[in-house]
Amino acid sequence: MADLVIRLRHNSGGLIALALFAVLLVVFIVIHPRFNMLALEATANQGGALALIAMGQTLPVLTGGLDLSIGAIMALTNSLGSELLTGSPWQIALGLLAVIALGCVCGLINGVIVVYGRIQPIIATLATGAVYTGLALLVRPAPGGEIDEGLSEAITYSVFGVIPTPVFIFIGLVLLVWMPLKNSIIGRGIYAVGSSEIAAFMSGVPVKRARLAAYTGSGFFAALGGLFLGFQTLSGDANGGVTYTLNSIAAVVIGGTSLFGGTGGLVGSIYGAYVLRIINSVLLFSGVPSLAQPLFQGAVLIFALMASALRLIGIRNRLEVMG
Repeated sequence: MADLVIRLRHNSGGLIALALFAVLLVVFIVIHPRFNMLALEATANQGGALALIAMGQTLPVLTGGLDLSIGAIMALTNSLGSELLTGSPWQIALGLLAVIALGCVCGLINGVIVVYGRIQPIIATLATGAVYTGLALLVRPAPGGEIDEGLSEAITYSVFGVIPTPVFIFIGLVLLVWMPLKNSIIGRGIYAVGSSEIAAFMSGVPVKRARLAAYTGSGFFAALGGLFLGFQTLSGDANGGVTYTLNSIAAVVIGGTSLFGGTGGLVGSIYGAYVLRIINSVLLFSGVPSLAQPLFQGAVLIFALMASALRLIGIRNRLEVMG
């Protein structure tokens, strides 16, 4: 019973995000003038890139850090994808691997600077983000390029016209990437470092490897986000990730991951990303003026921050939430 209580407390943020997502989805379905599967598919695609970026942002946040370069990595990989994802199947496959590898390398560079350079994550990733943006502009000075349409259709359509493809993508990433990582020594180390880096070090946790894995994982998901954006637009844009960095942090907070680190998870961040996207649709179909929409979005974010702070007040020792 005690273990169940601890697990519920540990996942309370994600459960709140799920509930909020479900409520907003029902409201969206009710107020949509012509809701059908195409509308659901469009909504799933609109939030797909942000959900992937939010998943990436969650990893450094769990360690008590932030990745302010994640939008720039997304733009860089999106730009490279618009150059490589065309041609024969083997050329496209190699292009996909190259784009994902680039994202991981960018994330690893962030981790090396934070871990071995002993620079605050906010400063380090702000600096590297500027570098990645410059590289993206070199690759794609103006929006354009080409991405294979067949691959785009496979990623952004629905399976059997019922379930949007992004749903399967997220399920696959959670089962094949997140769960193995979370249950590994490195994954536990990520949580431990965010809870108390000193205690983690004294307990023999590989602190440096955990931080490196977190930032490398952030780059990995940023690359997936850049690819997904490219599949939607069939092109690349060096400025395409500008809004995603701050929105990813908002999605992480709404999803129940504490900015202090040590508690939360990727699943909640997916819900948080779609909460942000569905709020826009609900406000649009509710007739709220576009200029007033940021006010409501900000109110939701403030509520999420307050809820996150209240969850921490009752935790005397944050290591207990690790279960």
